[in-house]
Amino acid sequence: MADKEPGLIAKAARLALDVANGRNRTLSWLIPPCLLLLDALLCAVVIWKVPYTEIDWKAYMEQIEQYVAGERDYTVIKGGTGPLVYPAAHVYLYTVLYYATDKGKDIFLAQELFAVLYLATLAVVMACYWRAKVPPYVFPLLILSKRLHSIFVLRCFNDCFAVFFLWLTIYLFQRRAWTLGTGVYTLGLGIKMSLLLVLPAVGVILLLGRGFTGSLQLAAIIAQVQFTLAVPFLRANAQGYLSRAFELSRQFFFKWTVNWRFVGEDVFLSRPFALGLLAMHASVLIWFVVNKWLKPARKPWPAIITPILKLSSPFTPQEESQISAQVTPEYVMTTMLSANIIGLLFARSLHYQFYSYIAWSTPYLLWRSGAHPLVQYGIWALQEWAWNVFPSTNVSSGVVVAVLAVTVVLVATGREQAPTSSSHPSRERKVA
Repeated sequence: MADKEPGLIAKAARLALDVANGRNRTLSWLIPPCLLLLDALLCAVVIWKVPYTEIDWKAYMEQIEQYVAGERDYTVIKGGTGPLVYPAAHVYLYTVLYYATDKGKDIFLAQELFAVLYLATLAVVMACYWRAKVPPYVFPLLILSKRLHSIFVLRCFNDCFAVFFLWLTIYLFQRRAWTLGTGVYTLGLGIKMSLLLVLPAVGVILLLGRGFTGSLQLAAIIAQVQFTLAVPFLRANAQGYLSRAFELSRQFFFKWTVNWRFVGEDVFLSRPFALGLLAMHASVLIWFVVNKWLKPARKPWPAIITPILKLSSPFTPQEESQISAQVTPEYVMTTMLSANIIGLLFARSLHYQFYSYIAWSTPYLLWRSGAHPLVQYGIWALQEWAWNVFPSTNVSSGVVVAVLAVTVVLVATGREQAPTSSSHPSRERKVA
């Protein structure tokens, strides 16, 4: 007896699954641009219907007004929310916005500019996901965050620009544009020092992708750009600039924390708690470096670290070429985003704008870990709920930390990264 032909519903379901999993290349590639267009409409609706909320924009403009008037001492520049605590590129960027928005008065135009920034960042994120061969069913998670839209188009935080530069760095590293990617990264770091969290991953990627000597040259570019941007402020008060723009010992207010509220204020403000987080951060980072990030080198970690400490290359020229071929788009994205999430898990305090660093990272890492799609969507939903609770509660802050921790554990214990040289077309094997 001949097999019965599948029914119309069965065929439609099969087609939908093929499209969602990227097996139908003809239709699957339409998913990202369609979602981007849908999100553009959503941004327009948000700006039109949802009232703007003033948090930091006015303070940014007050600080820029002092800079425009000639002040260069970071210890003197202040706004309504306190002193200027961001690196020099933030000042230059918001000076442009200061003039573009009539000294910060044209809030509607500012929102429109940030909507464009949001969509540009989303486009880069989707390009990164596509190059890492993420199936289309994951992509809807990139546009569904209420909190993320709020951070960009209703708050105008400088984190939005830092996140754009972070994702552009990932994309350029995926394309093996090492020098350009390094330049973009250091510009993002010059806007907000939060990008220091991915610096260990940047170092490992450049070492493996560009070789020992090349990575040192690129590290010098990072330092040179930061110095050049800061020259006017260093001349005025070098110690004041460094202590404010890159202050690592900053005291945080318990009332604003999103992640550690459940530990109580006494623990939150204690020095042992801060040192414990720092120790755990370093320990987990080292574990990832040794067990995950250095895998493409195919050498035991002492054979890599020991020569580096002696300022010599741990690889022969032939090894460098072979290892560089293993630095695939998947490897770049997993390494950068895992470093980012590890840093945020052990951060002393997260405020709501820090969700911009998390929202687009979690879907990829959950998929990369091999978690079931239902688990991916479930964890994402929990995370989105927790970040939309205002003010944070013991429960919501516990969920924030738990999701970050689960994500890190799943990446650590999930399927091994399996970079293959076939991921790069031959025309992309550039090392500049």
